[in-house]
Parts: sequence; structure tokens; C-alpha cells
Amino acid sequence: MFWRYIMPLFIVAIGIILLLILITGFKLNTFVSLIIVSFIVSLALGMPMEKVVTSIEAGLGGTLGHIALIFGLGAMLGRLIADAGGAQRIAMTLINKFGEKRIQWAVVVASFIVGIALFFEVGLVLLIPIVFSIAKELRASILHLGIPMAAALLATHSFLPPHPGPTVIAGEYGADIGLVLLYGIIVAIPTVIIAGPLYTKIAKKIVPNAFKKTGNIASLGEQKTFKLKETPGFGISVLTAMFPVLLMSISTILDMIQKSVGFEGNTIIEIVRLIGNPSSAMLISLILAFYTMGIARNTPIKEVMNSCTSSIAAIGMMLLIIGGGGAFKQVLIDGGVGDYVAELFKGTSMSPIILAWVVAALLRISLGSATVAAISTAGLVIPMLSQYDANLALVTLATGAGSSICSHVNDAGFWMIKEYFGLSMKETFSTWTILSTITSVAGLGFILLLDTSLIISIILIISISIIAMYFSIFNQPFKQSKDKSDILDV
Repeated sequence: MFWRYIMPLFIVAIGIILLLILITGFKLNTFVSLIIVSFIVSLALGMPMEKVVTSIEAGLGGTLGHIALIFGLGAMLGRLIADAGGAQRIAMTLINKFGEKRIQWAVVVASFIVGIALFFEVGLVLLIPIVFSIAKELRASILHLGIPMAAALLATHSFLPPHPGPTVIAGEYGADIGLVLLYGIIVAIPTVIIAGPLYTKIAKKIVPNAFKKTGNIASLGEQKTFKLKETPGFGISVLTAMFPVLLMSISTILDMIQKSVGFEGNTIIEIVRLIGNPSSAMLISLILAFYTMGIARNTPIKEVMNSCTSSIAAIGMMLLIIGGGGAFKQVLIDGGVGDYVAELFKGTSMSPIILAWVVAALLRISLGSATVAAISTAGLVIPMLSQYDANLALVTLATGAGSSICSHVNDAGFWMIKEYFGLSMKETFSTWTILSTITSVAGLGFILLLDTSLIISIILIISISIIAMYFSIFNQPFKQSKDKSDILDV
């Protein structure tokens, strides 16, 4: 009886090991590796041969069918903001307003806002040159600003739609994306504070030499630079970046009020829900960006469309990898693995939130890709969700938290941080790897707290923010810099 339940999990474990060998050992493309392993695992699980291809196609199509629109429109929106200089305007305005003494907090807020609109790698490549310029201007350590920046980008990547992980998983679990977004912001804020400014203080004691490194961004090539007068206004840049968040949040809050009060729906409410639907919200936000980041600045429409085209070209392979992850997930479900997992945990008191986090964390450490780990987790967790009255939005966030843990040598982000900041392997482990683990563990803690009480969670977030800001006051101010009004043009 015991072997009957363990054998499918053993097959999955072998499949994951094979996937790791194909990707890291044979340097095979991740999408191709996922499809190969999906075929092998499906046959090993005893699926009828005539259903193998159908299962893989259903998984790939079902996953992409739900998120391709959100993901694609989100990529276009982010690229338009970046190409117009809106992201730089947000960063530099906040840095100038916060002042030198609280420069870390300026970087955190700017990276968080930019991170909502831009995917992790894009945000990293865009913000690192700005961080380097500011660090040089203030004669500060690049890592002193780099850790808070990376923490904010990782948290938005792990917890907030339209990033691929939370968007895909919300769809797989059937969670409300708007609720995932609201809860995700509540979780991300204190998590960023802990993994960013607060951990920076500890990291300085663990690896002090890392904060003396000058870094190297030559591999990024020549960066597009802007003078402040050439960029969109701060207010319109923030509005454009945050617009999908505002639309989805309004719709979600309206739904929560309606469920609490119990008033009947009407045409106005239906219109608000349509506008707040993730796909509709992203489309409306993109149309707004056409104007604010393009037409209003007298940018030719052809140039605006070129930005959109280049953004899709950049995420083409990512879409295939997400689809491949969906195929692997479907094979696990159709092969009955998820049912075996559900049977194993039947009658136990383990929270599905913790289970989702543990499974995602193990897959993340093994595979490296946070997105693939998150999607694969769904295949193991979905069948057992019917046994619990679980908050699906929180299970979604727990999966995202688990998939962000312990970034190491099999993760592209690890090498990007190492090379850009000029760190040794030990220094990268002591900064980026620990940062990603703190993000994962702290995120889980706040998710579990949310599952207990929303009010207590909000009170704790405010308390942590106040304490963190208090500690930041004791940072030694940097040497007074020159006029930074044109610091973008460096």
C-alpha cells in the first residue's frame, strides 16, 4: 500500500532529476527539456499512449490560454514605460526627494513601483545603471543600494501579477487575481523591508569586503540615457505604471464590499468588474501608455509599436517555457500524481499553504527556474485543495514565496547579480542567495499571518515599516554630492 503511493512520487523525482540533467548537464533548451520529460514521465506513470500527446497539448494550451494576454500586454506596458524614460523619471525623482540620508528607501520605493510594471530581468538591467550612477555620485557602496533594489524586484516578481509566476498559478488554482494582487502587496511591503534595508545592515557584517566592490556593467552595453526634461512627468509615469494595479484593486475591493454587505449587482458594478478584469485592465493600461508614453510626447506611433514588438520578441521563449511547465503540470495531474499526494495527506492537519510552499521550494532549489517550479507545484497541489477550505489567493502567494527561495548556481539571476556587482561566489551566496531565502521565508510568515487575521497583518506591516525607518535614521549620511538634477545624463 505504501509503495503504491510512493512509486508515482519516485517517478516524478526521477523526472525532475532528468530535467535538471538535460538543462544543466546537456545545456538543452528549457522548453525542449520540459516537453521531453513530460513525455517520459507520462509514459512511466502508465498513461495510455493515445492520451499522452492530448494531455501535453491541453496543459500547454490551457496555461498559455489563460496568461498569454495578461503576460503579453504587461510586457508591452513595461517596455513602453522603460523606452520613454518613465522608469528613470520615477527612480530619479524619488531619489532626489528622499535625499542622500535615506537613499536606500528611495531605491526601494522606486524599484517596487518599477518592478510592478517590469519583469525581474528587465527591471534589473534597467535599474542597475541608475544605481551605479547614484552610488558613484554619492560615493556610496553599490551593494548598499543594490540589495534593496534586488529585494524589491524579487518581491514584486514573486508576489504580484502580472508577473508570470503569480499570474499563472492564480489561473491554475482558480484564485481571484485581483485578490492575489491586494494580498501580494500586503505581503511584499514588509518582506522587502526585511530582505532589503534591514538585511543590508547584517550583510555588511557578514561580508564587509563585498561592499567595497565597484562592480562591472560593461556587459550591458551602452545604455540609453535621458535628461530629466526629456522624460515624462513623475506623476504620469507612476500613474501609467500603477494603472493596472488601480483598476484591478478597485474591482476586487468592490467585490469584497458586495460580499460583506450583500447588496445586489447592477450595470455599473458589472462595468467596473469588466474594467477590473486582469486582461481588460492590462489592455486599458496599455492604451493609456500609448498616449502618456508616446503620443503626448510627440513620439511617432511607429516607434511606439516598435517598442511593443521588441517586448514580445524578448518574452517569446519565456512564454514557451511557461507552456512547457504547464504541460508538465498537466501530466502530473492526468497521471494521478496529484491524487496520490492528496491521499497521502488525507486526514493530516498540514496547511495547503505550507504544503504549496514546501513543494515549490524543493522544486526551485532543484530546477533553478522560479516560474517552472511554481507551475510544476500546481500539478501536485491542485488535487488536494478540494479537501480544504483554503484561501486560494494565499495558496497562490505561498507557491510564489516557495519558488523564490535559495537562488544559487542553477539560476540565471544568481549569475547576473554576481557579475554586475563584481562579487565572488561566497559573497553572492552571502548576499543574493540569503536575500532570496529571506524573501521566501518572510513571505510565508506574512501569508500565514494573513490567513489568521487581516487586521493584525496590517498593524504588523505598519509597525515593521516604522521600526525599519527608525533604524535607517542612524545610517551615516553620505558626503554631499553635486547637483543631481541631470544625473540621468551620465
